[in-house]
Amino acid sequence: MVNKGGGAFFLQERPGKNARTFKVIKFKTMTDERDADGNLLPDDRRLTRVGRLVRSTSIDELPQLINVLRGDMALIGPRPLLIPYLKLYTPRQARRHEVRPGITGWAQVNGRNAISWQRKFELDVWYVDHLSFALDVKIIFLTIKKVLMREGINSDTSATMEPFRGDN
Repeated sequence: MVNKGGGAFFLQERPGKNARTFKVIKFKTMTDERDADGNLLPDDRRLTRVGRLVRSTSIDELPQLINVLRGDMALIGPRPLLIPYLKLYTPRQARRHEVRPGITGWAQVNGRNAISWQRKFELDVWYVDHLSFALDVKIIFLTIKKVLMREGINSDTSATMEPFRGDN
């Protein structure tokens, strides 16, 4: 079985524009395996072989087109992060929620998971301040390039991205 825990889709509450929550839809790429205490195992231990391929090609993001059609997300914007991170943001970092989150964004084409959280937030706020149709078109073309080159998929120390712990 590729995904223990059933189903091909992963649904998770995420904050959108104005921090209003919605359920993001993605293809499931990890198992739901837990340790003896009931805690999820680290991402690199739960990521399946098929999941690694799906993530490297960004196919796991395609179901988010449903979120775009529903109006929860845009094609371009800061990526929707986890709800627990909301209380950790500085006022400047929280500005990322002034626009709808996107399937891809300025931070994704400028490093994706291979950049620090601080840099990611700087890029997200820069996008909010410079929002334009021309910038969105540029991001679309850069996204295609990044996906084809499979750049920035993982951080240097994690199969996905290290958790945000605030001000890092």
